[in-house]
Amino acid sequence: MPSPATAVLRTETRLFTREPGSLFWILVFPSVLLTVIGLIPSFREASDDIGGRRVVDLYVPVAVLLAMIMAGLQAMPPVLTGYRERGILRRMSVTPVRPAALLTAQLVLHGAAALLSALLAVAVGRIAFGVALPGQPGGYLLALVLTTAGALALGATVCAVSRTQKIATAIGSVVFFPAMFTAGVWVPVQAMPDMLRDIVRFTPFGAASEALDRAAAGGWPSWTAIGVTALWTALLTGVAVRWFRWE
Repeated sequence: MPSPATAVLRTETRLFTREPGSLFWILVFPSVLLTVIGLIPSFREASDDIGGRRVVDLYVPVAVLLAMIMAGLQAMPPVLTGYRERGILRRMSVTPVRPAALLTAQLVLHGAAALLSALLAVAVGRIAFGVALPGQPGGYLLALVLTTAGALALGATVCAVSRTQKIATAIGSVVFFPAMFTAGVWVPVQAMPDMLRDIVRFTPFGAASEALDRAAAGGWPSWTAIGVTALWTALLTGVAVRWFRWE
């Protein structure tokens, strides 16, 4: 017989796969955005303004980060807050299946979806537009794992401070746009003015963008970028744990 936690994970997996909207925005949309960027001829040409690289090269890490932002801020908070609002977590607390099993299942599912979307974006960039694979796979993987954890911790924080599903959606949307900006969706971090870039590097996704870009270019991510990403992950996890309520 499967354990209660395994049974919850299986059930949540079935429910998750029945949500085409979430699957599209997490798995498909980042690669679609990358494809649109890559189809612009001037974005496939090297530019001296960005160190002789192409704009499409810079947008692969952006697509990777966008997948994590979608999973952490747009997909997960409404689900968890909805469970709490409907009393599902409270009722689970008096059964052998603890509410923590449901929270863990959601983190695993959204984290796995974000990582799968990241792999898809890297594959699309390589196959469709000749973007080089990460030159430092170990550093790239480390940055991916830390950033995924940070994005999910940010989503859990939104759940923790939101009493209802509507509030979670509203707060998630408010945080969503600054997160996209610091990830470089509108302007790649590497192409930002120096002062703005220095500020953005101390945000969760700005630091992650720098780490991914460095690893993609073949170097080990700077310990400053790794440290900032890890620090934000730890802080957000602490806030989520402190304020999260099952009821």
